[in-house]
Amino acid sequence: MALVAELASPAVVLGGCAAAPQAGALGGAAKGAVQKGRASYYADSLAGNSTASGEPYDPRAFTAAHRTLPFGTWVLVSRPGKAAVRVRINDRGPFGKQDRIIDLSRAAAEELDMMRAGVVDVTVQIVD
Repeated sequence: MALVAELASPAVVLGGCAAAPQAGALGGAAKGAVQKGRASYYADSLAGNSTASGEPYDPRAFTAAHRTLPFGTWVLVSRPGKAAVRVRINDRGPFGKQDRIIDLSRAAAEELDMMRAGVVDVTVQIVD
């Protein structure tokens, strides 16, 4: 069962980023494919819970959940005007909030300086 991401801090609603391709559009895509949308991160309380790939969620690992990308896919998640971080897909989601395209581990969220905002605009690019 996929982990359900809960925000550890209140989300700030940012300006729309409904750019094509839409959520899930990277599934089966090749290296270099890009998706724009919003990212959230897992709550610390989910540490140790099984991800959809079967491995436990580790807040210190650079991992993420995506609806369609194969497990083990490496992506570069970039925050406009901020940092970028490379993460490995090991879970499914985000679910519920259709405006989100990826859920990040705590380590990845910290690198992107998104802990306070909770949800931020990102670009996801396949790098492997």
